[in-house]
Amino acid sequence: MERLTAFKAYDVRGRVPDELDEELAYKIGRSFMRFIGGKRVAIGRDVRPSGPTFVEALSRGMTDEGARVFDIGLCGTEELYFATFNNDLDGGVMVTASHNPADYNGMKFVRELAKPISADTGLLEIGKSAVDYMPPAKGGGSVEPLESREAYIEHLLGYIDVDSLKPLKVVVNAGNGCAGPVVDLLAKHLPFEFVKIFHEPDGTFPNGVPNPLLKENREATRAKLLEEKADLAIAWDGDFDRCFFFDEKGGFIEGYYLVGLFAEALLSKTPGAPIIHDPRLIWNTLDIVEKSGGEAVVSKSGHAFIKAKMRDVNALYGGEMSAHHYFRDFSYCDSGMIPWLLVTELICREERSLSSFVEERQRLFPVSGEINLTVKDQRSAISTIRDKYEIDALGVDELDGISIAFDRWRFNLRSSNTEPVIRLNVEARGDKALLDEKTSELLDTLAPFKV
Repeated sequence: MERLTAFKAYDVRGRVPDELDEELAYKIGRSFMRFIGGKRVAIGRDVRPSGPTFVEALSRGMTDEGARVFDIGLCGTEELYFATFNNDLDGGVMVTASHNPADYNGMKFVRELAKPISADTGLLEIGKSAVDYMPPAKGGGSVEPLESREAYIEHLLGYIDVDSLKPLKVVVNAGNGCAGPVVDLLAKHLPFEFVKIFHEPDGTFPNGVPNPLLKENREATRAKLLEEKADLAIAWDGDFDRCFFFDEKGGFIEGYYLVGLFAEALLSKTPGAPIIHDPRLIWNTLDIVEKSGGEAVVSKSGHAFIKAKMRDVNALYGGEMSAHHYFRDFSYCDSGMIPWLLVTELICREERSLSSFVEERQRLFPVSGEINLTVKDQRSAISTIRDKYEIDALGVDELDGISIAFDRWRFNLRSSNTEPVIRLNVEARGDKALLDEKTSELLDTLAPFKV
């Protein structure tokens, strides 16, 4: 086994047992405790068959470093975040591979207040320590269960006025991941009719990997919504730190437009607050935040960067077009449950359909959607695009890849951190034809670099 191949930019993730096994998990548990220098930590797992084995190995490693480990059991990643900050723990580890196939597993790490540990803030150090150096075990630690879900459900309900809600029919697709049990507990407090598909946790993922970003994985949700004539549908990835929306017509809503929607909804309750957004697509968000009296602040993409920027400016909310949504009152962490509670409250309060909130924004600021291209040379491809377009541009920004803006259109082009892929996003001001023209032009220029 190449022992560090599973260590990625933001987490540990790999195929079991080729890239990640029980022995490495034990060593990671020990290394993690030495890294954070604390004693009290939470641990949780998603639904994968290998999860209990990895929890046991991690916990054994932690207790061999003298840790007091609080096991919250089967949960979503945000429940691990919540247990860490709500119980004032020194850190936590979530055993999950999110939307990867069933034979993968992984880990997400946080320190106090659920602050993320990524490659930039110590993740690789944890990995190297686990592989290179293992001092004698101290022992003396312990493992005990922690019931955190009741407090977590109460916290979630605090984001909305439950008494203002009206009967809605909502299709929910948990993808056989971990979201189902949490939805069931929330449902007891809400006046909605839930139509459930792929609801039961099953780590073999009999209905396909829980990744609603794959178009083929959306059809079951869309079909059930149209069959039931529901008001909206919601789907989650495996550890439900992301949620995805379908309007009452069956339309899949790009995450970009939801950033503006949440900013508007939250600024109506807390005017003037900072709102964080990523630089890939920006015009719709800037327009809404300005009109809603907020302060738009851009951050490099990625949860570690977004969370750090939110803490820097005490932002009310942060959103990425990748469907990660972050909330100040959730210790600046991302949640896949808070967003749909806010959307349903907005629908009820405004007495409007979900499509009516986004269709006008889609017309005003049409987008290409993220286009991923596998290329031979990322640097040369991006340099060629820059050379062609920057001479006539209003400006070039290098915060995250390159963002090049003109009067009526702009684009962002960036490299993947983990694969030979470049990611293109294009947007325009109220001109779908211009958007299509410029997107095709960019793709033609990039064609010689494609694999």
